[in-house]
Amino acid sequence: MGVSSRRSWVYIMLEARNIQKYYDQFQVLKGVDLTIEKGEIVSIVGPSGSGKSTLLHILGTLDKPHSGTITINGTPINFKNDRQLAAFRNKQIGFVFQFHHLLPEFSAIENICIPGWLAQGKKKAVELRALELLDLLGLKDRAQNKPQQLSGGEQQRVAVARALINNPAIIFADEPSGNLDTNNAKELHNLFFTLRANLNQTFLIVTHNEELAGQSDRRLHMKDGLIVAGN
Repeated sequence: MGVSSRRSWVYIMLEARNIQKYYDQFQVLKGVDLTIEKGEIVSIVGPSGSGKSTLLHILGTLDKPHSGTITINGTPINFKNDRQLAAFRNKQIGFVFQFHHLLPEFSAIENICIPGWLAQGKKKAVELRALELLDLLGLKDRAQNKPQQLSGGEQQRVAVARALINNPAIIFADEPSGNLDTNNAKELHNLFFTLRANLNQTFLIVTHNEELAGQSDRRLHMKDGLIVAGN
């Protein structure tokens, strides 16, 4: 069931047109078009090498396309100005990867706060927001624990909180449950839907997990650098 059937109005959170990407002479993306509405959870599936992660990294402004246009939350992305791009990414985009990439020398709450501090948020306000997220994710009592003191599922929830700290327009997740056991993967999947229900959060998820893909509002299938099917 798509978002458009759940509400009478539609706000386009992400629009990409004719995204192309080459590595040397090999064309990885061959003109991808994609539109995601606010509050949607969209999954991209497909075989390895189909261009899923490359597309996600370009849409998340971590990589640059050779051609095409991207608009996120009403803002056309300017890939030519690295400073503005980094500032936009920090405030408007959240990331969750297969490996949580938490800094081992910092506590859970400090890891969550880092993007907020980089965005020049006030220290106490950022910390309060981090505590609210930890509470929402069931980790309030783990705020002072360092990553090595947390389970794999807890570490990934801290990574999700870090992605949410600046109230991003959209969260990009690249195989977010790929390093988790079955129970923790299921909990993480349920968390995404809870965050959509509570925060109207938008997600684009690259995954091999068919259960997560099947629960999404739309499942898009990539093959040979193109989106070839979706519902």
